Amino acid sequence: MPTNFFFNNFPSTQVTSEQLLVEDLVIESMKMHGMDVFYLPRESRSSIDYLYGEDPMKSYTQAFPIEMYLENVTGMDGEGDFISKFGLEIRDEVAMLVARRRFKYALASMELVRPREGDLLYFPLFQNFFEITKVEHEDNQAMMYTLGRGRDTNVYLFALKLKKFVFSNEKILTGIEEIDAAIRPAYPKTRITLTAGGTGTWDVANTETVFIGSNVATSTMSATAIFYRSSNRALDVILSTGTITAGLTLKGATSNAHWVVTSTDVDSPMDESLEQIDDNKTIETDADAIIDFSESNPFGVL
Repeated sequence: MPTNFFFNNFPSTQVTSEQLLVEDLVIESMKMHGMDVFYLPRESRSSIDYLYGEDPMKSYTQAFPIEMYLENVTGMDGEGDFISKFGLEIRDEVAMLVARRRFKYALASMELVRPREGDLLYFPLFQNFFEITKVEHEDNQAMMYTLGRGRDTNVYLFALKLKKFVFSNEKILTGIEEIDAAIRPAYPKTRITLTAGGTGTWDVANTETVFIGSNVATSTMSATAIFYRSSNRALDVILSTGTITAGLTLKGATSNAHWVVTSTDVDSPMDESLEQIDDNKTIETDADAIIDFSESNPFGVL
């Protein structure tokens, strides 16, 4: 016996006004009880390795503000702080809910159908990044809602599973200072020593691009300036591309500063709040004190 078409809560060919009302209430409740986050879509800078499921050169250059609801309100899930033979690992996980319609509106310029695994969320409240590992998006959950949601559009929400983002030198440069500043201390840095007699002052406050050549577009080397110490003419840069050669003139894209490069050093200690990730020089120095590198055959008798 067919259901009464006057009271059919699960129509297969349309979305009813009642269903839209429920969706409006869901969105309103998220705006009242959710939190503001930034959605950072992944942009591939090289071919994806489909065998291992990896994108070795991920970049994030855009950030879109949107409200989301924290599902696990009692705290972080996951293994938490995990100590292994590789050191301390932070394995926090979190679950977030985002309204389907709001996501489509907030990221209209990206034309995304749904949130994607590998994209990032930046939480101003935590001042940290989380990576999307799983998105519940299947259109088979109509019976989970009182009024259903119509065929092919039958979910009000996307449920996101996220883990603490493990930084691997990905490019995160969104133009939003709060986000860019949060990741900046994690980048490996190069210290450029400059020759006296240059002109102009580097615009490190706005992390200007420095380059060698006639213009940025055709430059053989470019980097992002983050710190300058005038007493010893030391300029610290990150996101370097190309080779910085002594004797060439380094220019500022916005400040129009011109200075000749004396030397570069990728091993200079940087006194950052985060743990140093460039330990090569320290390891080499300690190894030189205990290993005899003059021995040509340490395991033989000749």
